[in-house]
Amino acid sequence: MSVKISCEYLGDLRVRATHGPSGNVLLTDAPVDNQGKGEAFSPSDLAATAVATCILTILGIQAKGLGADFRGARVEVDKHMTTTPPRRIARLDVRIAMPAGVAEDVRPRLMRAAEACPVKQSLHPDIVIAMDWSWA
Repeated sequence: MSVKISCEYLGDLRVRATHGPSGNVLLTDAPVDNQGKGEAFSPSDLAATAVATCILTILGIQAKGLGADFRGARVEVDKHMTTTPPRRIARLDVRIAMPAGVAEDVRPRLMRAAEACPVKQSLHPDIVIAMDWSWA
């Protein structure tokens, strides 16, 4: 399956990306520490966001298969960039907070599913992705 995403440079380090199938639009901006204004997600912020949203989507798929509702599950990501060249994502600290009522016997299954998130699997293996789970 192919999805087209069209991007246009708007100047002043800002880019508009349009999702072909839906027409949804998002803007990116360079971060303050890299000559930008930091007024929108940076491209590397979107990579971290993609990991978080992928994990939640995978957990949602698992919930459907279990006949459960994981509404209220949350993921927070702290993105750490390298301090020496080349500039890249060095580490993502991912905190996953699951809602109350998730049975203990299904937790390992959910953790395996999150580890197999396609976005996480697509990132360079040098990026440390530390996942920390909390169960309400």
